[in-house]
Amino acid sequence: MTVPQIQKTKELIRQRAAQGRTDELAGDLLETAAGIRGNWSGLWAGVLDELPGLPSGTRTALAAALVARYHAAVADPVARDHALVLIGVVARGLPGDRFSAERLTLLDELGRRHSLWYGEHHEPLAEAELAAGRALAPAVVAVFRRSALDPYREGHFTALAGKLTEPALNVGEAWAEQAVRDCADSPGWQALLRHATTATAARPSAQWEQQARALVEPLGADRVRTAVLPWLVLVGRRTFALDRPEYQSGADSAYDPYNANALRGLAWVLSLLPEHPDSARALGALVETSLKKVAGLGPRAPKVANAGVTALSRMDGESALAELARLATRMTYKGTLKLLDAALDARAQALGLSREEIEELAVPAYGLSEVGRAGHRLGEVTAVLEVQGGKAVLAWRNAAGKAVRTVPAAVRRDHPEELRELKAAVKDIAKMLSAQSERLDRQFLARRSWPYATWRERCLDHPLVGTLARRLLWTVDGTTVGYADGELRTLADSPVTEGAEVRLWHPVGHEAAEIVAWRDWLERHAVTQPFKQAHREVYLLTDAERATGTYSNRFAAHVLRQHQFHSLAAARGWRNRLRLMVDDSAPPAVRELPQWGLRAEYWIHGEGEHYGADTTESGSFLHLGTDQVRFYPLDAPENWAHCSGGEYSMWLRDGADPVEPLPLVDIPPLVLSEVLRDVDLFVGVGSVGNDPTWQDGGPDGRFREYWTSYGFGELSQSAETRRRLLERLIPRLAIADRCTLEGRFLQVKGERHTYRIHLGSGNILRTPNDQYLCIVPKANPATPHAGYLPFEGDRTLAVILSKAMLLADDAKITDPTILSQL
Repeated sequence: MTVPQIQKTKELIRQRAAQGRTDELAGDLLETAAGIRGNWSGLWAGVLDELPGLPSGTRTALAAALVARYHAAVADPVARDHALVLIGVVARGLPGDRFSAERLTLLDELGRRHSLWYGEHHEPLAEAELAAGRALAPAVVAVFRRSALDPYREGHFTALAGKLTEPALNVGEAWAEQAVRDCADSPGWQALLRHATTATAARPSAQWEQQARALVEPLGADRVRTAVLPWLVLVGRRTFALDRPEYQSGADSAYDPYNANALRGLAWVLSLLPEHPDSARALGALVETSLKKVAGLGPRAPKVANAGVTALSRMDGESALAELARLATRMTYKGTLKLLDAALDARAQALGLSREEIEELAVPAYGLSEVGRAGHRLGEVTAVLEVQGGKAVLAWRNAAGKAVRTVPAAVRRDHPEELRELKAAVKDIAKMLSAQSERLDRQFLARRSWPYATWRERCLDHPLVGTLARRLLWTVDGTTVGYADGELRTLADSPVTEGAEVRLWHPVGHEAAEIVAWRDWLERHAVTQPFKQAHREVYLLTDAERATGTYSNRFAAHVLRQHQFHSLAAARGWRNRLRLMVDDSAPPAVRELPQWGLRAEYWIHGEGEHYGADTTESGSFLHLGTDQVRFYPLDAPENWAHCSGGEYSMWLRDGADPVEPLPLVDIPPLVLSEVLRDVDLFVGVGSVGNDPTWQDGGPDGRFREYWTSYGFGELSQSAETRRRLLERLIPRLAIADRCTLEGRFLQVKGERHTYRIHLGSGNILRTPNDQYLCIVPKANPATPHAGYLPFEGDRTLAVILSKAMLLADDAKITDPTILSQL
């Protein structure tokens, strides 16, 4: 409606009302409502504001006319809904209760929605229910509360939501419903929950904190912790789905925004209680759950995650510091990672330590009394907690020292608290081992060195970190050593018992014969490394790169899954922006290397032209095309290019001069190797070429040629490493007599056919005529038992071995999808 039309309608309302022609006015209002399709916002809201100002007698007559019109609109449910809203507006403050049953029916329907559009004007229905002395259903309360958090809402709507005090939290989420049940009979608890919902700032104010302490005190700190922690375990689970538009299809995994404020408040409350390992553990889990990504939405609730980090940073004690350090190695969301960095930096500064030192000191022992092991006597039973590879295992021995398979009944009965702590330690150790393995893997580029005694204390002899450090190679005063038979030993097995400086060993700069000798040494001592070190790929400068001078095309012209690449890049310390199909520019994927004064860039662009087919619902490209890898000084201006592709150019600000890329021959070999290894990882994991379901070439077959060339083409450096490893593994396999390595393939002879598995992609060709065989692996395939493995973490190796085991015994395959191809 235009302004003149609005003015005309207002005049018409006044005129009809003055003349007592309320039936005609009712018709005019309904006709206008139908014309704007129930959009009661904007200028039309001004028309509605005229109605409550009419004399009460006129409003009573108008309400009666609308009631009559409602009954006349039996065949038009939309018109009936409009009439209900208008009746609610007109009858506000009038005696009587009009259409309570119909109103309740409409409200119940609203309760199944996530939120109300700001133009729908349904608040008069809720106000009429409250005026009649009836409480709204919890689901209806929830939708009004969620809607009130919309910034477009006007004051009267938020005022209505403020009147809705019961229940204390919104229904629909398991944790909130459990909290409401637990607090139902306690005004003190309910007051604490309501106070938690007011946590809308980034950090708790002094006043908020003072009130929280006053509410906690009568309840008792231990009772509050004991009650709150089980609620946090349930976070992320919905009890019923909400109706949403299609464009919000993934949003049911998001948190209820009203309850999210309460979660922030409860996290802050935990930081006010005496330090306890369970609190730190629960807050760490809350951070991870809240940053879990949802398709079309991104992280579930970054503000809740940030509140968890804030709470941990305000807590004293080893357990909170350990969680902060663990999360700092795992989190990739920039806002939360910034908070984690600030918290750890502040703790380091307070203790007069470096950031690296605080991260090392933050690792707890988790009750381990020696490296990787602890025995706990519980009555006549002994619990043995032991680290095996990347996980912790809890075993039991009876009074006679004999191993028993399950938890003894006496332990469950007499030592429930100790049992709970042991089970929690198993989970904590698994999480921390993963975090510490990643932290150590990043030390290659960190240029970290330790005094010998410090290194032994924090790494080699640390009860938990030692389980990783003792499976790695180090240099002590330039001499390479490994740990075996209780000692640090040289390649010749001579013990090394002292030294001055220790560094993590890297194969760059070492002769091939020495690297192979250390691989043999690890195998001889049955050492499985937590990540590739002795078998680490080394990327040396090629003739092609010497010719190009300042850039590498080694990993150009690939097609990657954008979101998988984005996650991998963040995990490896790269900074990247998702490419959207919009008229916008972005910098390349960047890894900053402050210890070397360098910045690495991987040039990428969005791939595709058709919105919807080549993008997600939110408009981000599904795939990326790849280009050059370059290096610049750390402080050089960044290059930018259009998200859909085109030439990169340096964005010069404040009169800055352009900076040329650095010659690759000037890049330290270790830096070049590690950066190119990251990029090889991005391609190896994210390429559509290793997806067995893409044999048709994807949308319109555009990538069929690329899929074929990648899926069966020349091996990358990581695939070559895999090939050399399989040369040693195959003779130990139970199917060794059926397997041979031929160039780029592992050939497997089955009963039905002979198969060739590509060592880079894991794709399969079968006889005759090299026909493609599609076998989709599990998300996390287990590596088949193949005896000793020199390192952990090669998913493609696990896929190849699993496929080989399956195809060697192809006569027993029962899967109909695979059988149809045989």
